[in-house]
Amino acid sequence: MRVLAMPEVIDYLDNLVDILFEKGYFSYAEDALDYVDELRNEIKAKLHTKLHIPAPKYFDRYGKNMKYAGFPKNKRSTWYVFFTTYWENGEVIYLIRYIANNHTIAQYL
Repeated sequence: MRVLAMPEVIDYLDNLVDILFEKGYFSYAEDALDYVDELRNEIKAKLHTKLHIPAPKYFDRYGKNMKYAGFPKNKRSTWYVFFTTYWENGEVIYLIRYIANNHTIAQYL
């Protein structure tokens, strides 16, 4: 099992560190970096164990026949990972096509 991400997802997560710090969600840039690193690690380690829900049509702009899984990070925030799966050389590949949190996409789920 491998978890891969589209370049846009990687860029988003890289920029998320600065966004979280600049908007005051974290007092220290290092804490924002730790938060994003923990999110990345959790996705890689647990995506295959999460409930995979068919993504609503709204998200077809990021890929067809996607599923999504939720990753709660605290009482107020859950990150949603949208992905497709395929097999390559007998191994399942999870390709992450989009990621967002409940604050930005809850109305579409």
